[in-house]
Amino acid sequence: MNANQRSSVAPTNGRRRKVVALLVETSNEYARGLLRGIVGYVREHRPWSTYLAEQARGDEPPAWLDHWQGDGIIARIENPRIADVVTRSGLPVVDVSAANLVPGIPWVETDDQAIAKAGFEHLIERGFRSLAFVGDERFNWSNWRRDQFVGLARERKIEPAVMHATVVPRAGHEWIEESTRLARWLVGLPKPVGVMACYDLLGRQVLEACRQASLAVPDDVAVIGVDDDELICELSDPPLSSVVPDAHRTGYEAAALLDRMMGGEIVEAKPHLVPPLGMMPRASSDVLAIDDPDITAAVRFIREHALDGIDVNDVVERVPLSRRVLESRFKKLVGRSPHEEIDRVQINRAQELLRETDLSLVEVSAKIGFPHAEYLSVVFKKRVGMTPREYRKQHRGR
Repeated sequence: MNANQRSSVAPTNGRRRKVVALLVETSNEYARGLLRGIVGYVREHRPWSTYLAEQARGDEPPAWLDHWQGDGIIARIENPRIADVVTRSGLPVVDVSAANLVPGIPWVETDDQAIAKAGFEHLIERGFRSLAFVGDERFNWSNWRRDQFVGLARERKIEPAVMHATVVPRAGHEWIEESTRLARWLVGLPKPVGVMACYDLLGRQVLEACRQASLAVPDDVAVIGVDDDELICELSDPPLSSVVPDAHRTGYEAAALLDRMMGGEIVEAKPHLVPPLGMMPRASSDVLAIDDPDITAAVRFIREHALDGIDVNDVVERVPLSRRVLESRFKKLVGRSPHEEIDRVQINRAQELLRETDLSLVEVSAKIGFPHAEYLSVVFKKRVGMTPREYRKQHRGR
């Protein structure tokens, strides 16, 4: 075993530990989230001895894998060389890449349609009726996100602009060319425009192109990314809003599948898709692009006070509109009724509290302005598709 490998301590209690190779890069936040999910599964169930080679995305597989004697592999199969090595191993393998280079094995991935929907809804909620998507067509997951984003926009009678780009390090002639190309495209879009980039690094590049073109962010161009890589997002100027994938659960599910396979179970070779956790809003999309000051005021009031237990009558008191006119214009511009918007803000906060705290359901209800826990359970299941307890159990690993 070379210096770049990691291995856990070997067997205890007389039962041989399973030995698992992890071909997952450590160079980005999403992949590290996968690894944390794998660790979470192992801690909750049975210990494995793990081999982890420090590598970047798409690197060649480590040389030791050619003659490695183990029990299973979890891999980001991102190139033909990795695909060949894991196939020849004859071992149980779970793929955690969207490339799907080995169709005959199960793979666990983020739900890219759900990711695109989360980004789309974030921009629609802010009133954008001009939309755009920046993707990298080399990757399946980018193309899936693009197709879903475009489809959702067209359902709203919006024809989004689409640009394909490649992340280029900020140095040399290539960066200048790519940034200039992005800037020219952004200048030609109708304003204000909400732009979804297929992942955070490309989102940051879009922000730099906006600066080069003297476009105000978020007033002229609001930008969101995907992955919620905190360092990349916070180092962006302004800080980048991002869709938060549930990488932890993805890694956890991959480990659970591999455990079943190493136990002799036959697992169907199909995709296992994990929905995102939601949005992490930051300054790059902190704007309301609604050309109606009364509805803008109503939206801001709801988002600032929904957790206080307000109802639609409280909103009516804040704007010079009758309830009927408010609801009609609100629905037309926001896509939801004022009551639905209040529920949305409350349930989103409930999800955060269920994931991140040990508060009881009664305490969660009180913190989001619901009269009692039973009512929360009914509304939560209607909106999320599961009960609060089921949701908490599903995300407990985080």
